[in-house]
Amino acid sequence: MPAPAPDLLPPWSTPERQTILAEARAFATDVVLPTANAHDRDEAAMPAELLQKLAEHGYFGITVPKKYGGLGLGVFEYCMIAEELGRGWMSAASLIARAQGLATTFADPERTERSRRRSARGEWIGAAAFSEPESGSDLGSIETIAVRDGDGYLISGTKRWCGNAFEGDFILVMCRIVEPDGTRGPVETFVLEKARNSFPIGVTGSPIDKIGYNGIVSYDLELRDVRVTDADIAEPFGFSGAEGRGFRAVENGLNVARVHTAARAVGLARAAVEDSISYLQKRVQFGQPLGDFQALRFEIADMAAQVAQARAFYQQVAHLMDSGIGCEREAAMTKLLSTEMCVDVTGRALQLHGGNGYTRDFPIERYWRDARLTTIFEGTSEIQKKIISDRILPRVAR
Repeated sequence: MPAPAPDLLPPWSTPERQTILAEARAFATDVVLPTANAHDRDEAAMPAELLQKLAEHGYFGITVPKKYGGLGLGVFEYCMIAEELGRGWMSAASLIARAQGLATTFADPERTERSRRRSARGEWIGAAAFSEPESGSDLGSIETIAVRDGDGYLISGTKRWCGNAFEGDFILVMCRIVEPDGTRGPVETFVLEKARNSFPIGVTGSPIDKIGYNGIVSYDLELRDVRVTDADIAEPFGFSGAEGRGFRAVENGLNVARVHTAARAVGLARAAVEDSISYLQKRVQFGQPLGDFQALRFEIADMAAQVAQARAFYQQVAHLMDSGIGCEREAAMTKLLSTEMCVDVTGRALQLHGGNGYTRDFPIERYWRDARLTTIFEGTSEIQKKIISDRILPRVAR
């Protein structure tokens, strides 16, 4: 995986970021990619050895402040590292998002500090139980409820697409508060703390048979009278003391998640381009390498340009976020364009591999399968288009 040419470095590049990039690239090449090649077909949870190595590099605490033991870096570095990890295995780039201080802000300051330190060490990696069988993009329509019961609540409902729910240290559950008389209240997000490789009391789960995104096992969950208290509500930074804060916590993280997804998509697409370059140089047909045929050379040129364009966009948005500029529209744009690009580029790369691309002898089939998910999770492409159009095209008053 070649390093960026010095004359093509963006204006926000620094020596420190170049060092971080080089370390992440070497780690992805030497550790992540071989692990993916060896274990992706297992369709099992990611090997514990890889989690430990990710933790040792501090990749679970990239955005956690240094005072809690994290790296104290910004969205830019987080996404830059995610691209490198995604080039090796998208699941590794995805797993680090399940830490980064997720579910570490509580009403109790001691619990907050303890959780943040664990997050930075890679000892507080969780799962998000937001989607339901009848509620995906529209989180406000969730039917899982938390019925007030004495000094706490009893959560009941069904959740879908809960990656890492069994393997993680906690499950973040979004549900609607319901009073004993049936009155429906705000949506809150509760943290169910648990031991790894287990479900909390009152929770059962079954794995979803996915076509890709291996290394992270996704579950359908059934929750029946799971007891929680107000102390278990996840609060976002700088927003507390008001009902509905659990829903706001999720909303606040979506913009970063979308830029992170764009970075993962760029990593995947870059893998497809780099592998295709290698393949075209080695594969000989009609007495010459495929890479000598102009039509295929132009195909590579077009794919590489798309990857570079998407990278520049997500890095720009990440830079703006770190500068304190609101980027909801731009985050949706970079997620939309990068993921659609990823599907296109990996598909073209598979075509360049010919019949070999449709086998499991080459990693390209993994990139192709994983790429298809990027346009779906963290908000589908259609949802991103709605977000963008709603912010640039006001509706006519009626």
